[in-house]
Formats: sequence, C-alpha cells, structure tokens
Amino acid sequence: MRITIVLAAVVLVQTAAAQTPVAALATPASYAQHFTVMSTAGKHGESTRWTTPEGVRMGRESIVLRGQVFELDSASHVGADGMLDRVTVRGVTPNGDAAETFNIGGGTATWKSPVDGSSAPYKAPAMYVAFGGPVDLVADLAERLIASPDKSVALLPAGRAHAELLTTISIGSGAGKKQVMAYAVMGLSNTPMPVWMDGSGKFFAVISPLSWIPAGYEADEPVLQKAQDEALAKRSPAMVRSLLKTPSGPVAFTHVRAFLGGDHFAEEQTVVVAKGLITQIGPSASITVPAGAQVFEGKGKTLVPGLWDAHMHFADDASGPMLLSLGITSARDPGNDDALTQARAARRAKGDLLSPRVYPSVLIDGKGPNMAQVASVATTPGPPTSQRRKFSAA
Repeated sequence: MRITIVLAAVVLVQTAAAQTPVAALATPASYAQHFTVMSTAGKHGESTRWTTPEGVRMGRESIVLRGQVFELDSASHVGADGMLDRVTVRGVTPNGDAAETFNIGGGTATWKSPVDGSSAPYKAPAMYVAFGGPVDLVADLAERLIASPDKSVALLPAGRAHAELLTTISIGSGAGKKQVMAYAVMGLSNTPMPVWMDGSGKFFAVISPLSWIPAGYEADEPVLQKAQDEALAKRSPAMVRSLLKTPSGPVAFTHVRAFLGGDHFAEEQTVVVAKGLITQIGPSASITVPAGAQVFEGKGKTLVPGLWDAHMHFADDASGPMLLSLGITSARDPGNDDALTQARAARRAKGDLLSPRVYPSVLIDGKGPNMAQVASVATTPGPPTSQRRKFSAA
C-alpha cells in the first residue's frame, strides 16, 4: 500500500497551491471498496473508498465521459462531534484543477473550492458539503445523515439536509444477496437526491443517469433505477392535486409589463386567457376584463410566454414542478434513460405528473471508452425493428 502515514497527513493539510499530477494521486488500499461508474451505455469509470489505519477516509476516482477526463482523490477526517473536520480534494476535471480544502480549527470553519472560499464560526455540529471530489464524500454525508435520529443534519457552507425513506428492496443472489434502502435527500439541490444505503446504514449506491454502484452489483443497476423512479413517482399525484389549478373561466393578468411580438416589452398591459388561448391583449385602460374572470394583479411584475429549455436532461418527476416554477413550459431532452423517459411521459399523459411538455430524443453513440452516458449504444449499422423505440412528446 503506497498510502503511508506521512502521505495521509500531507494530503490532509495540503493547500493545493498547484494542480496535483494524476500520477501523484492516491493509490487505493488493497482492502478498498470498489464502485463501478456506469450508465445505460455501460461503464464510464471506477471509484474506490477506504479508511487508513490512522482514521483518514480516502477516495479515488477515474471517469471518462465523452473524452472528458476526471481524475480525483480525497482525504477527510471525522472530528469529535461526528462531522468532517478536514477535507482535501485533489486532481483534474474538464474545468481544470479540482483542488478543494476544508478545515475546522479554533472555532472557525474555513473552506476553499474551485467556485468559492470563505470562513464562518463553527459553534454547532455541521457537515461540510464538498463542491467536487470522489463519491466517498457523498457517502460520508449520506452515512452521517442516515445515522442521525431525525435523519437531518446541518450543512456547511449553509443549509440543512434531511432524508426520507423511499423504498426497500432485495438485490443480488447467494452470498451477495442483501436488502438495500433508498432515501430521498432534500436540501442539497433543487430536487430530491436519491441515495441507497445497506441494512447497516452504510452507503451502497447513487443511482442516476450516471450511477455509482458496488463492483459485482452492476447487473442490479436497472432494478435499482426502476425501483427508485417508481418510489419517487408515488409522490407525483399528490403534488398535482396540490398545485394544479384548472380555471373554470377566463383568467386576466392585469397591469403587467408584457413581452409582445417576440421582440419588445410593453408597460401597463392586460392579458386575458380563456380555454388555453389568449383572447385579449392590450393597454390595461382599453381592455375590459370579462365578468367572473379570475384576476391576477400584475402591477410591478413582468409577464412572458412560457419558456423553452432547449437542453434539459429531465432527471426525475420532481424536475417537472421545478422547471414550471422557473416559467419553463416546454423542454427538449437530448438524451436520457429511454425506459424512464417513456414512464414519465405516460404519467404526464395520465395526469399523474406535473411537468412541462418534454420533447425527448434518443442519444445514440458507438461503443468505446469515450461513449456518452445514458446513450443507446449502436453496435451494428441498423438496429432490428424490434429494438427501435418510438417517442411522443411527454
């Protein structure tokens, strides 16, 4: 094992003033846990995590996505309060140097990442959320969160995360058979982040368009993906009932600043909509609002047509309300897990999913080390008719 006590100590205090060469990144211990980084297209890389005899938590990751190279390692340590008190990330990403540091000392938490750097008083236990690094840092956070009695933990630089149980299933076979649980983690992004844990509360996998799954369980990735999507989908009908309001008559947006003609804004406008169509638009002083119309007073506000997102990999059911909240009513999905895309389209058509209209396409790529994630991999000039997928607007 090339990781020595001296190297582990250096990694933890290194300020990463210069980009660390790939050859100088940590070599996994012989007892390290190995993960395969994969998508529906196949394998994209590997990740490992292990703890040194001195208690330093290590991670090492190598990923290639469409020729973009990620070579990373991390070293972290758990303090007396059960939270990470030191973190160092080293390596390279397509954006350049991945260097990141975090340290708690003298009652102050200090961090520096490729996108931010600051410090704050450290008065109560809080878990640092790294900007980058291997999956080991995600695993550390997940394990601490699930171990918390209320499945909640304060975060640094800010915020709070909490987790809710989604589903429990059995995977594997023989000696490798085990029960795993999916949790939805809120507070880390705009939509819930699913994470899978084993029966002892240890990190098992992250299943997403790009998944991290223990070596030997790669064949179970589609099973986990489907179970996770179905568990998240169970929340969708209630959200539709809570948020979707279908007007019984006309709707008027009065005294707004409106975007008109596709090229300019006009002040003090009133827009009347009935049965999904704009029936009147013009200066508020000249528009008569229909009797019984639902009126939205828009003074000081701007009204624009529904927006398009021309490149949006629709990740999960929660992406629907998130996009709608940003004014996006149509989205082009240039590539995704085909089966999940079709399942979400069916839920939207049934009225069980609140979502923009999604226009999906199949991402097709050749097999090889630089293949795109979630691609449908082509190995012959033309697939059999039975393998062709048909899509309609979601």
